[in-house]
Amino acid sequence: MTGHVFVVGADLRRLVCDDVLVPTDRSLRVTSEWRHLLPDDVVTSEDPDGVCLGLAWRDGERVLRVPGGRAGERGLWLVDTVDEQQRDGEDALRWLVDGARLALTAVARREVSAPVHGRARRLVALPALGTGWGGAAGQRGTLLQRLLPVLREGAAEHGFDVALVLRGPSDLAAAQRVRRAEPDSWDLPEHLAELAADLGERARRGQLAAFVGAGVSAAAGLPTWEQLLDELAGRTGLDDGLRAGLARLPAQDAAALLARELGREELERYVQERFGPGQYALAHALIADLPVQEFVTTNYDPLVELAAADIGRDLAVLPFDEAEPGRPWLLKLHGDAAHPASIVLTREEYLQFGDSRAALAGVLHSLLLTRHVLFVGTSMQDDDLIRIAHQVRSAVQAPGAAPRRRSGTVLTLTDDPARARLWERDVQTVAMAPADTPPAEAARLLEVLLDCLCCLSTPPTGYLLDPAYRGMLSGEERALAAALQQVEGAVPEGATSSAVGEVAALLRRLGSRRTAAGGPPPPDEASAPRDDRLQQQRAG
Repeated sequence: MTGHVFVVGADLRRLVCDDVLVPTDRSLRVTSEWRHLLPDDVVTSEDPDGVCLGLAWRDGERVLRVPGGRAGERGLWLVDTVDEQQRDGEDALRWLVDGARLALTAVARREVSAPVHGRARRLVALPALGTGWGGAAGQRGTLLQRLLPVLREGAAEHGFDVALVLRGPSDLAAAQRVRRAEPDSWDLPEHLAELAADLGERARRGQLAAFVGAGVSAAAGLPTWEQLLDELAGRTGLDDGLRAGLARLPAQDAAALLARELGREELERYVQERFGPGQYALAHALIADLPVQEFVTTNYDPLVELAAADIGRDLAVLPFDEAEPGRPWLLKLHGDAAHPASIVLTREEYLQFGDSRAALAGVLHSLLLTRHVLFVGTSMQDDDLIRIAHQVRSAVQAPGAAPRRRSGTVLTLTDDPARARLWERDVQTVAMAPADTPPAEAARLLEVLLDCLCCLSTPPTGYLLDPAYRGMLSGEERALAAALQQVEGAVPEGATSSAVGEVAALLRRLGSRRTAAGGPPPPDEASAPRDDRLQQQRAG
């Protein structure tokens, strides 16, 4: 049973996983960014620069599990990445990479009864070890070239999945370049590999938009529509007969009855609490990494925008924020838990789609007419989606209209020929696996497909001006980088000219750190959790 290595832009502290590797040194001091992961009883002192832990190494040991935590919580592992012998060159990198190998072996010894939230395989997450205090910050490119094969070997040997979690755009671009040179990085059937290549090309051309359904958030422990109704029913005090009858009603009608029993205020309060900020799933992070500007979701939770914010992408959340030119946006089609009055749940609220919510439908109409929409985590049974697809179909079949291509791709977990046939005029439906495949295995294959799509759609130039990746450049690229650095040095500080702004934006996309003011946090400095700030922005 071979595991897979994912490369993802995310905040490691907020990513749903089973185990986390944290870099440290022989004094067992870690940077302050990891503080909220640590049990209080192992912390002996802390200051703005770091946290000291009251633990101890055994002789020669480089990996130490942090004790404490509740049953079922993810395992936290300390890895010594600070070389006291101050090795040079290849020896130093070999020593760092050996630490990752030892860590994966240690993690494999911990018994896990079931992966988090029903995932098919255990997920172990780590940063690029050694690029902070460890001394490899100036050799990131070479480190990634050495580290990724070791992670693949560990995933193959131990059978779990590994997520290499990176923060900076230069890091992501460089890691994806390394992986593109190794086509065996993804164990995908040929038709899924071809699909990833096609969608990746659309994303690079700016032709792709993403639709995120409830199935994506289920991997973060949030309820599906049916599970939410069952949870609400449990709060009503209805007798068993009525609860059994609820299950036989259409979902929107069951929701209407529950809203009447609980009261609208109680229902809104529960949705706000249940779908508030929290940890996001691997699929959320992979989707947020895609170079697309338009996202749509029927989910109430903020996990897509949190995942995007953690890599420096500030999504405008429509209709609550104002859309701005050049700023990516996320449309909340069924409302937002941060704005409980906007939640769409009952039959009556669905029927209002032709009235007050017609403008929101129009946004998705536009995307289906002008983009290729990638649908992830939805069964396409939602009444709103069916209505919108019908309206778009009617528009493009007007007399005199040219034949149209299908306007989207639906990624489903398992094969459902009847549903695929039903939607074939509007979208292509691609199943991850045959109908008899366990859903968790199919969901994992979907994550692998998204990982491949992210790699193939990532521009291969995002590290060109980052000195830490100079060792990865060809001679031709070094010459170009040297010329661009001359331009970089000529960009005036604080300039307001639109022309200067265009040039600075280009240099940032090519990995310039000098022009990156206001961009994402440096790769080694995970910023403080953004939950409160994001909520305040959206509530305002």
